[in-house]
Amino acid sequence: MFAYSNLAVLNVSFVVVLSLALSGVALCSVLHLVGAKWQNEVKHLATSLFALFPLAFVLLVVILLNGPAFFSWWGHKVGVHASIPSWYQPHWFIAREVIGMLFMMVLYWVFIKRQNVCDRSPADAASFHRVATVIPFFFVLYSTMIAWDFEMTLVPEWHSAIYGLQQFVSNFGMFLAFLVVWVSAWNARQNQAHPIAAYIYNHIAQMLLAFTLLWIYTYYSQYLTIWYGDLPDETGRVFGMQNGDYAFLWWSVLVLKFVVPFTALSFPGPRHNIAAINAVAVCIIVGTLFERYVWIGGITGKGDYPFVATIVIGGAVALIGYFLVKTRLQGTQLVKE
Repeated sequence: MFAYSNLAVLNVSFVVVLSLALSGVALCSVLHLVGAKWQNEVKHLATSLFALFPLAFVLLVVILLNGPAFFSWWGHKVGVHASIPSWYQPHWFIAREVIGMLFMMVLYWVFIKRQNVCDRSPADAASFHRVATVIPFFFVLYSTMIAWDFEMTLVPEWHSAIYGLQQFVSNFGMFLAFLVVWVSAWNARQNQAHPIAAYIYNHIAQMLLAFTLLWIYTYYSQYLTIWYGDLPDETGRVFGMQNGDYAFLWWSVLVLKFVVPFTALSFPGPRHNIAAINAVAVCIIVGTLFERYVWIGGITGKGDYPFVATIVIGGAVALIGYFLVKTRLQGTQLVKE
């Protein structure tokens, strides 16, 4: 009924919403474990993205109910695609996706509850620390599963050992960019209860630079291995994205996610300029959206640009997500009614 290029927008929306929901708590966990003093400035804002989990779950259900339209291996008998292991069957797929998301929701909920009372007593602080230590492990494990299930195996015969790492590094960089823009919008509001200190921008900008370098490292490592090996099962998908109908998106990703951020954030001036940081952050966000779409929608290297689907589906998802997070912020009294 709908072209795959349009359906891919829904898949991209799910991956992006889930990544934002996962990354907020993951950032707070890491900042706590390394003893970052600025964690208190952003922890309540970052963890409010937990409100996106219900939206991510609904999007997951919609995708699972229409599995054959999204996944080429769906419904095939084991052995039809020799490169797909036996656990790529609908019942196993549905089970691990639903159980995995529910587990992460419960784990993150416990983290947020412990974080809210961690200053009450030494016992509460120790309990919070124990939960914080396991967050990065499950974040990496679950994010890798999502990267494999919703992106890498869309082409059953295509594999990359580093793909999971590259995908969640890219998405976490997008979250940091989103956080920069969000902090700017937050401080511009008239009804927020606690403005965020200006020095935070430089700290996030430094992390953006670090994740830009980490992303290009994983990107180059994967591309070089595939290019040098020159195996048709591996090069077909990559060269299709690079030279096919979505070539503009492919090359834009490199410019928006590496050239612009690296050029700007390598110097201290832009890292201390709020307007410059926001401009770089917007480039990273747009670049990541392009990247997610070209990996999900460009699996054959052919297709139309889904302008209408992006506006309708992407706009609806963004609007619902906005109201979910706003409601949570009001519930925690970070935003005045």
